[in-house]
Amino acid sequence: MHELSLAELLLPPVLALAEEHGARVTLVVVQAGELQAIVPDSLRLGFASLAAGTAAEGAELVVEIVPVTARCRRCGGEFVVQEHVYVCPACGVADVETTGGTDLVLTRVELED
Repeated sequence: MHELSLAELLLPPVLALAEEHGARVTLVVVQAGELQAIVPDSLRLGFASLAAGTAAEGAELVVEIVPVTARCRRCGGEFVVQEHVYVCPACGVADVETTGGTDLVLTRVELED
């Protein structure tokens, strides 16, 4: 379950914000690229487990899945990859580079006094 490892990476910056503002965390929003292969419920469970007893205990974790995007090296066309088919729909060439859907980004943290 790599979601627990990802939760371990998310928690420190969230707790740092809470400490900086002397507040507790109520909401955390992350964008997870489709290629991260995250199971949102598993990430939420891992985050909740690690957050127990901290300023983030009870915080809601929202996971937004970001689709994989690519750019064709031949024609420059950009497209959303469907069903793991890395072929440019404009020119039919399979020489593409992935441009999105690979990251895990902490996008929002809401705090409450």
